[in-house]
Amino acid sequence: MDATALFIIGVVIASLLAAAAVFSVAFRRGPTSRPVATSSTGVLNKRTVKRDLKARAEQENAEKDAASVAELAEEELAISNEEKEPIPDPLLDREQVSAEEFDSARRKFFNRAILGLFGGAFLGGLTISFLAFLWPKLSGGFGSAIVVGKIEDLRREIAQGDGSFVPKFAAAAQSWIVPYTPTSSDTTSQFDELPVTAGGTNGELALMALWQRCVHLGCRVPSCVSSQGFECPCHGSKYNLHGEYEDGPAPRNLDRFAVELNDRGELVVLTGNWEIKKALQLSLSAGY
Repeated sequence: MDATALFIIGVVIASLLAAAAVFSVAFRRGPTSRPVATSSTGVLNKRTVKRDLKARAEQENAEKDAASVAELAEEELAISNEEKEPIPDPLLDREQVSAEEFDSARRKFFNRAILGLFGGAFLGGLTISFLAFLWPKLSGGFGSAIVVGKIEDLRREIAQGDGSFVPKFAAAAQSWIVPYTPTSSDTTSQFDELPVTAGGTNGELALMALWQRCVHLGCRVPSCVSSQGFECPCHGSKYNLHGEYEDGPAPRNLDRFAVELNDRGELVVLTGNWEIKKALQLSLSAGY
């Protein structure tokens, strides 16, 4: 054989081998072993498809379980609601009233409120104020027996070294403590029958208690040290050191309280009505 024949034989053998290789590859990749392909996701192999199918099955089972749990919960809630007693609705149970009845009830409410406010607050407060004003304070303060102080201390405070006198004001008794001399007249006073002096034994200075109110219109009368007396600032009534009338529109002397000395040597001013009556009885029994 020449070289040309050998070349042709080699080409034929190579072609047969190539055809056999292509056939064997095509046979191994038949329809059952070909991967699934889609137009949008590409090629998926067999393992991936199995995994996706398993995941989808698990998701469907979970959804079924959740639906079953929800159904059971709804059934239990329905059963519990059926067992519970119904809650009454106050709007449904309220009593219906007419417009006339409503207006009548409202008028009654306002009328009673006004009467209660007026009667309870105004009249009640006014009654309590009147009682507090009229009822005597027997436990202390003005209207009872008031201790002014030691009579020796009062004498030293009232009598001055130059022979003049400075009245001592007792705020609790609302009175002026002044000296009493036998030359002064203690008449025309509403307490004339009472013991209006105290401490005048053995030549010692006696003391009196003059009420601070002017007998004209009730103004508070201050003392005047320079004139050794009292002058009313309202209408000019004048009194001497012992409360005796001297000038002005006042009709009489200043009023005097009954006084006494207690066991401790203190001057006591009797400012209450019951105290004055007691002092009057004591003075009558002692032969004043």
